[in-house]
Amino acid sequence: MSVRIGAAAVCGFVAALALGGVAQADCKVGRIAELPVTMRDMQPMVPVKINGVPVQMVVDSGAFFSSLSPSIASEQNLPKFPMPYGMTVTGVGGETAPYLTHVKVFTLANVDLKNREFIVMAGSGGADSVGLLGANVLGIADVEYDFAHGAVRLMEAHDCGRYALVYWEPGKAYSTVEIEGTNVGYNTHTIGSAYVNGARIHVQFDTGAGTSMMTRAAAKRAGINLDDPAVKPGGASWGIGRRMIRTWIVPVASIKIGDEEIRNTKIRVGDFDLMESDMLLGADFFQSHRVYVANSQHKLYFTYNGGPVFNLDAHTLEQDARSGTIKESEVAAPDGPDPTDAAGFGRRGAALASRREYVKAIADFDRACAMDPKEPSYFYQRGMAHWQNKQPFLAMSDFDAALKLKPGDIDTLVARAELKLQGNDKDSAAQDLDAAAAAVPNQADVRLRLAQLYDAADRLAAAIGQYDLWIPSHSDEALLSEGLNDRCWARTLLGRDLDQALKDCDRALRLRPKTAGFLDSRGLVHLRLGEFDKAVADYDAALAISPKMAWSLYGRGLAKQHLGQQAEGQKDIDAAVALQADLPKKAKGYGIVAPATVAAK
Repeated sequence: MSVRIGAAAVCGFVAALALGGVAQADCKVGRIAELPVTMRDMQPMVPVKINGVPVQMVVDSGAFFSSLSPSIASEQNLPKFPMPYGMTVTGVGGETAPYLTHVKVFTLANVDLKNREFIVMAGSGGADSVGLLGANVLGIADVEYDFAHGAVRLMEAHDCGRYALVYWEPGKAYSTVEIEGTNVGYNTHTIGSAYVNGARIHVQFDTGAGTSMMTRAAAKRAGINLDDPAVKPGGASWGIGRRMIRTWIVPVASIKIGDEEIRNTKIRVGDFDLMESDMLLGADFFQSHRVYVANSQHKLYFTYNGGPVFNLDAHTLEQDARSGTIKESEVAAPDGPDPTDAAGFGRRGAALASRREYVKAIADFDRACAMDPKEPSYFYQRGMAHWQNKQPFLAMSDFDAALKLKPGDIDTLVARAELKLQGNDKDSAAQDLDAAAAAVPNQADVRLRLAQLYDAADRLAAAIGQYDLWIPSHSDEALLSEGLNDRCWARTLLGRDLDQALKDCDRALRLRPKTAGFLDSRGLVHLRLGEFDKAVADYDAALAISPKMAWSLYGRGLAKQHLGQQAEGQKDIDAAVALQADLPKKAKGYGIVAPATVAAK
């Protein structure tokens, strides 16, 4: 991948640091507020308070209005008010029906805002956040996105129609994109034009999208053939709405955004439609650029920070550096002066970690921990960076230190439990999961993750209990199908409530038909129920999609033997054992065995 930036001239702003803004002749730019942003994976998180309770929200320039998750609304017992008749919200995953609520005191940037209105809808939250901070806040004036330095700044420009607003690096090349006019409450999205392989497309600058992604229709216009051998599967993606979408990773010769051209790169294409645009430029783009959205001028300015523009997989510049492809010194670091306090180092470290530049991230977290050794979040974040950098013992030490400072921290308990499971320490992991499960509200989004980790720890009854709490509170989300399938699987392994397990699997498959893992789970239900023909049919369908699923091969082999097809069944069982040698022992532990006549032989 190569990035070429046009040599646009920079108007001569002089930074007025004492005033928190810039000035040039009659043009004045002032800072209304600065929001501290911490990157969690590829989600920009900002601290807020809901009626005095500290929580985090995702900075989402693609959300037309700020929203809260149903779980936090339920926990806070927030009132419900109807939306205008028939109004729905459309996202990548389809439509969802929201409702309105009021928060008595919403605290943002240490300012208490009274009786603020929010939309409540599925898909707004997650394990780390309770909602989306949308355009009704971000679009009130100009806004600067400086994720590399851990900040979003609401800006106000006066008499600057003739000037470029790239105030942070006078003399550095920058790029400009004309954007459509925005209007809070109506046209709130930041949309401009770009070119993919020379084809003009409309792009939406969306910080809430973790990765940039182009629609399938736009890819076709750009001459991209998804059947090309160079195209690779990109996995599933989801957002607002129930539907998961299929994605592909495709090579492109050129992407031109303003004066910046990215050559010989790859982008993600999704099987979805956007009402106003053809492509989302997500948090990965904002991580690799500093962006000023000048709503006052209908322009967007950005400078390139360095590093990969699109976050497609685990391949990073820093990994190249370790393998000798490039030098460590060539791994890009954010421009500008070092932070002056622990919080600044922590935010910059989180930004580097989200770009998988773990060595530099750990160095920043070291500074943060040294400057403020009583703040548990810095130890937690450093632990996560050590873990991703394949340093599990250092990660465990950091998680232990964080929990000594804050014993009930949910994020750290869950992370430590998962790390212990990687070391096969299931008993100790279960203790951490028990502590986390006892500390969170019943409707909490994190319960899905707790359930899955209990499952991995072979605590299936505890896993089912977590699914029972999570599923009713998340009935309108794309991840619902995953939760239903997982509960089906746990019930079936235990041989418990098989009729209910079958209903879970059927419902999961209605939401996501032809999903190999879901067919595999239902095949096991039919096997447990003695419905061997149906079991074989489900396993056949699963293996047609994913031929190397050990459980499907093993289950089909057992079902065939129950049907008297001994040789064919043994062939499937042998193929399963070749893939997973301990599978017969594991299955036997759950009472899943060959027919007695076969076992006797």
